[in-house]
Amino acid sequence: MKTYIKFLCLFVCIVFTSCEDVIDVNLSEGKTRLVIEASLDWEKGTSGNQQLIKLSTSSPYFQTNENNEVTGASVKVTNNNTGAEYIFTDENDGTYTISNFAPIIGHTYTLEVVHNGETYIGNETLMSVPSITNVTQSVEGGFDDELLQVNFNYNDPPEEENFYLTKFMEEGDLFPVLEDLSDEFVNGNEIDDFWEKEDDEDANEIPFESGDKVSISLYAISKRYYNYIRLLIEQYDSGGNPFSSTAAQIKGNCVNTTNSENYPYGYFRVTQVVKVDYTFQ
Repeated sequence: MKTYIKFLCLFVCIVFTSCEDVIDVNLSEGKTRLVIEASLDWEKGTSGNQQLIKLSTSSPYFQTNENNEVTGASVKVTNNNTGAEYIFTDENDGTYTISNFAPIIGHTYTLEVVHNGETYIGNETLMSVPSITNVTQSVEGGFDDELLQVNFNYNDPPEEENFYLTKFMEEGDLFPVLEDLSDEFVNGNEIDDFWEKEDDEDANEIPFESGDKVSISLYAISKRYYNYIRLLIEQYDSGGNPFSSTAAQIKGNCVNTTNSENYPYGYFRVTQVVKVDYTFQ
């Protein structure tokens, strides 16, 4: 019997010791590429003169502390309709700024970035965003009739194709919730949208309650950007699902005109946005 007990203890020790083995995962590293974060967002009711573009380089997955800011690049945006050129100032920290940008609805803009002797080009058209007409709260019409939700309304313009991106952000959160929408089936109608947080301990998510503050940003976007951001949102939402498809590399609208094989990551967008804040009662 003592021999059996000794054997059992030895077996348990071996099992628990083996659980502490470190497994090194060798991940192949892709080519370092330029990352272009160029979102020229014109908030409705403002001049839109102040804009910022960020440039960096891609880095290996586990090298989170690597300094990958890109400085010394040439960044310019041109209004294709008027020929006006807007030269961005290098702030020597990976950001490039301007204080006299002039956004015009319906005009097309071209971004030009020159880095390490190579030229990157992207273009987008500035779309008009409707105003948010009403913001309320309720516990009806959502996924759970017992949970608080914030509701907002806006009128979709008739007889034209429109695409929207909505960004929801609760005060204190690190990341926003993104939602894409096409007016294919709601063209010309009043659109009623909402945001409701689930009661999910596993996802570290708790429902809204009185005093919580949220911000809502509604962007008018192009069809091309709609297709791009839709794929990104789908891949993000399916992350961690064992039955989801393998994430694919999604290319933005910027191309390398000097060397097509050395394409960049990121996107150049020009949007009009309307923002509202709401505090739950």
